[in-house]
Amino acid sequence: MGELRMGTAEARFADMIWANEPILSGELSKLANGEFGWKKTTSFTVLKRLCERGIFQNQNGTVTSLISREAYYAHHSERYVEEAFGGSLPAFLAAFGTRKKLSDQEIDEIQGIIESMRR
Repeated sequence: MGELRMGTAEARFADMIWANEPILSGELSKLANGEFGWKKTTSFTVLKRLCERGIFQNQNGTVTSLISREAYYAHHSERYVEEAFGGSLPAFLAAFGTRKKLSDQEIDEIQGIIESMRR
């Protein structure tokens, strides 16, 4: 499997695939043209890179994912916490909480997640 990283444009393109899969590569190219103004060659180049990284596959002109959107972003988040906070989720939450006040609802949701992890 390739490196599970994407730039901003690749991530928007990947979100388009996840939202429409399975999708024919020609149809994907048309969607990318309408959404981003990309030419067919640009769409196929980006798709090829994402396939080489093991995120998608293009078999006989049909594009499908090899990893779900949720799994990709979970991996990406874990890697970010590992790199930026030494793997410490409490350090990440503390840093996040100093910049943005959490609502009571957000705090309750986080507490619910913590409680479900204890079970």
